Amino acid sequence: MTAGDGSGRADAAGVRCRIDIGTDGRYGWRMIAQNGRVVAVSALSYGEHRECRTAFEELRTDPAGLVGGVQHAPEGNGWMWLLRDAEGRTTAVSARAYERHSTCRSAYERFRTLLAELDDVTGSCL
Repeated sequence: MTAGDGSGRADAAGVRCRIDIGTDGRYGWRMIAQNGRVVAVSALSYGEHRECRTAFEELRTDPAGLVGGVQHAPEGNGWMWLLRDAEGRTTAVSARAYERHSTCRSAYERFRTLLAELDDVTGSCL
């Protein structure tokens, strides 16, 4: 996802957030790129829809306050990225494992850029 102006920067147009309810009755968000692929998912689950939406809004409004990086996937096959909040809790993770470290790192950087570029309209969760 790059801007059509030749700048090479990520373009947040068409990126959206959806909130889903799991089989356990808890809520989680997922960020979807304009091509329909899930870019990231919430690492935490929430008891109420409103709580989940607020968590994404907080993530979106202060992405610089989050630390993260790439690590081995829990299954041991491939790489995943994650973000942690100031308290050290994992708040967002890659939606899938990547075969290559470099591909995962690029996906992480694209997510961070998209998150920072989302505005109040495109960045709200539905």
